[in-house]
Amino acid sequence: MLHPEIAARVLGRIWASPRIVEDFAAICATGGRFAGTESERRAVAWLAARLGEATGRPVQREAIAYRGWTRGPACVRAGGAEWPAQALGRSPATPAGGLVAPLLDLGRGTPAQIAAAGDAVRGAVVLVRHEFMLGTGHMHRRRKYEAARDAGAAAFLIACHEPGLLKVTGSAGDGGPDNIPCAGISAEAGAALARLSGERVTLFTEGVFEDRSADNLFATIDGTGEQLVVLSAHIDGHDLAQSAIDNASGLACALAVAEAARDVVPGLARGLQLALFNIEEWALLGSAAHLAALAPAERMRRVLNVNLDSVAGAEGLAALTSGVPGMAGFLRDALAPAGLDLAIAEPFFGNSDHANFLRHGIPALRLCAGFDRPGSNLRFLLTSADTPDKVRPEQLKHAASVAALIALSACAAPMAPVPRMDAATAARVTTPQA
Repeated sequence: MLHPEIAARVLGRIWASPRIVEDFAAICATGGRFAGTESERRAVAWLAARLGEATGRPVQREAIAYRGWTRGPACVRAGGAEWPAQALGRSPATPAGGLVAPLLDLGRGTPAQIAAAGDAVRGAVVLVRHEFMLGTGHMHRRRKYEAARDAGAAAFLIACHEPGLLKVTGSAGDGGPDNIPCAGISAEAGAALARLSGERVTLFTEGVFEDRSADNLFATIDGTGEQLVVLSAHIDGHDLAQSAIDNASGLACALAVAEAARDVVPGLARGLQLALFNIEEWALLGSAAHLAALAPAERMRRVLNVNLDSVAGAEGLAALTSGVPGMAGFLRDALAPAGLDLAIAEPFFGNSDHANFLRHGIPALRLCAGFDRPGSNLRFLLTSADTPDKVRPEQLKHAASVAALIALSACAAPMAPVPRMDAATAARVTTPQA
């Protein structure tokens, strides 16, 4: 158990320092950080310098090769009207004159609904609805896209769940030859197009692929033993806004924990590795490549991943634990001495970097704000409204405090705080909900 005096010292530093608010503003000022853009490169440069300062340790850059993509304009035309669209990440371009096909409105657009539509899907532009991303029973956009693609759809449209003329974005395909054009539209455009279901529409998307590289960033504060607790957050975002909640909030909190705890960790049983992953918004490519490249002995050194993704924008936090055996009890024990608590969501959510740790049997959780609170500012993720005004300073400091207690309790525990998972358990906890 973490000594109360150490906990009080670290939490006091987090609450007394203005740096978390300054760091959050500086990260947002780099822009949306979409992978492959100048905004993302500015953010990596700034974060590399700040991570070294916060930890007092050397920063390692890990270059990850990936198939990059530059977004072009997009729109949908039908019935003499035109609606703005946002090509989803790695969407193929449509033909020069656009893709013309009948529109098929499938409502929520779950894989079961798409399968039930049968032959009507083949050759159609399938229209579905985006969902609040951090809720019980959430169906991820990618699962809907893949179901439509595999059923023979010609293209895929997803309408935002939030009114206000907010186009929704995100990634969908992987750049493979079987991918279909895909785009996000506003809730209002979705409602208008739904009334045209069965009629022919024209979808225009542009996008250019090229090979690229992006950097993950790491700094390690050694403990007295060989094992490591990994505190992670993702760098990249989307270019509709500043990606303030998702994930400037997580980055700022990770830096705050590192700075507050850097002189504490060397006396604990385990070290703390700060891992800032890139290309997360592209199906978690940065963390997947990192973990795959680690030697088995290096993966065994990592006993827990605490992943910070969208940790502000609402009061209170939730831990997405995927039902990892022993995780919920450890979290409650870690927070109880400070009088803190958090909600526990046990279903698997594979929409952040913790999922790749779980797939390798490493116990992992994601901390997030706004779980099952669709009226919170988390409803603005992946839209042009993910802006700095949605985040309050006390939310950042609370999230950093919770993350610090969890990570440092894991570093201080005499034994690994949560048992490592065998292959069968890892497969079970990473199986998506139906």
